[in-house]
Amino acid sequence: MKHGNIRNLNRPVPRVVLGTMIVSSDEQDRSEALLDAAFETGLRALDTAHVYAGGKSEQGIGAWLHKRGCRDDVTILSKGCHPDEAGPRVTPEALETDLAISLERLQVDTIDIYMLHRDDPDQPVGPLVEAFNTCLREGKIRAFGASNWTHARIQAANEYAEQNGLVPFAASSPNYGLAEQLENPWGPGCVTISGPQNEAARVWYRKRDMPVFAYSSLGRGLFSGRMTRENHEQLADNACRKAYCHEVNFERLDRARELAAKKRCSVPQLALAFVLNQDLNVFALTGAASREECEANAAAADIELTPAELAWLDRGAV
Repeated sequence: MKHGNIRNLNRPVPRVVLGTMIVSSDEQDRSEALLDAAFETGLRALDTAHVYAGGKSEQGIGAWLHKRGCRDDVTILSKGCHPDEAGPRVTPEALETDLAISLERLQVDTIDIYMLHRDDPDQPVGPLVEAFNTCLREGKIRAFGASNWTHARIQAANEYAEQNGLVPFAASSPNYGLAEQLENPWGPGCVTISGPQNEAARVWYRKRDMPVFAYSSLGRGLFSGRMTRENHEQLADNACRKAYCHEVNFERLDRARELAAKKRCSVPQLALAFVLNQDLNVFALTGAASREECEANAAAADIELTPAELAWLDRGAV
């Protein structure tokens, strides 16, 4: 497993991170078997959130960490300040509330990376940066960042931090993968850096070496190896159909199948390799439902693709 580094963390972070939306304290035995498999195959970084499984994802992870006694060997990324039925809640007050709940559910004193799950462009960046720095000083988090923030908003936040002698955002979690996100999968507020139209964003990340935790790196199952043009209506969830099930991505899927056969790997492994071979400081967030899928995801980190192969997969360029 290849690793990367995040500012203020005292351990290297695996380049492949286990998404834990299907982890739940309601199914603790199944969840612990999956977390054990991830840990044993090198996927020792977990991506969760205050809202996943109604909070039961964090509870399930917390119970597993406590039982296994492996907290110091696992990197935890969680997220807060997701909108609710009343609308956006990206405020210092919501951050303090959600973080406290996440710490209790996870049964930990500190979360390695804590992110704002969404943005509210009407909120100034300054108070949020100040609030995160307070959490750092109190030892509640080791690093912070944002999911679904544009690079322009992150730059504004980090400029504020620099001007005021504060710690800046250490990481970002936009959508990124071989599949181009044609529509927002969950409504307004989703940010992607995939596709040719988002090259400027990728240039920004590249120049700053900003860590990217790429969510939906397999297009929410489009590159699972099971989905095709013919069966996607039956297999894809609403978010996948809306965001990724478009002809431009089915053409990418065709090319991925062809190259995977030549590389003697699976389609999901090739799609993960597409992400991990980019000239970005990137970590791929991906789900798994079994030990076999954990092992396959871990092995994808060792697949090498040339610049020409990357270009052909993405754009059909020769």
